[in-house]
Amino acid sequence: MYLNIFADYHTHTIYSHGKGTIEENVLEARKKGLKELAITDHGPGHFLYGVSVQNLSKMRKEVDRLNGKYPDIRVLLGVEANVISMEGQLDVDQRVLSMLDILLAGYHFGAVPATLRDGYHIHLKNFAGRWTGCARVRENNTRALIAAINRYPVKIITHPGAKADIDTGMLARAAAEKGVALEINSSHRFMTEDYVRIAKQEGAKFVLGSDAHTPQRVGDVKAAFEVAVRAGLTPGDIINVEEEGV
Repeated sequence: MYLNIFADYHTHTIYSHGKGTIEENVLEARKKGLKELAITDHGPGHFLYGVSVQNLSKMRKEVDRLNGKYPDIRVLLGVEANVISMEGQLDVDQRVLSMLDILLAGYHFGAVPATLRDGYHIHLKNFAGRWTGCARVRENNTRALIAAINRYPVKIITHPGAKADIDTGMLARAAAEKGVALEINSSHRFMTEDYVRIAKQEGAKFVLGSDAHTPQRVGDVKAAFEVAVRAGLTPGDIINVEEEGV
């Protein structure tokens, strides 16, 4: 079965640590035949790459302008928000949310934690856990993500498990209940067939994401697609693909 990707919901620009402009990403997406494209720079709480609220306002105007200029593609303004507390707080407030069309969320080591306690759990314990392993750390990470999707209108969880160990089944069940997709990320390449199969058994939906940091990578989900095929996913399992000819 041949599947066609019609949208890329995870791309970065010069407003965070990408190399291209919003319009350059749009032009590449159009060249590759995409119908939808999301611009999802890092949330304001990322220490190095966070997009400022002021720049988000500029981006909102730019996205609106490009939607008028290129009617053959729908451009969405989004943010890849950062988990900053064990209670599921993200680095977006109501002002930021009011400017967005789509919200992504995930763990990132550069995110400024809400409190010192959160920094200990989100950063230090996860960093140490890479070598020691800890079921408690995994459970805390998972519960924080679940709390986040219960508190915010999250559409996609980015690269689950890549930056912080998670319980795939537990997260997938919660995501399925909330209608939140789990990303198979073509850049991090962390989600294996086994992870995907476990999540599918729990009823989760998936999205193939490029996590593009250059315009040339926009729409490049080949690695994620291969994982999806090996895991036995169907078009109904993936929110941004369709069967050829649809």
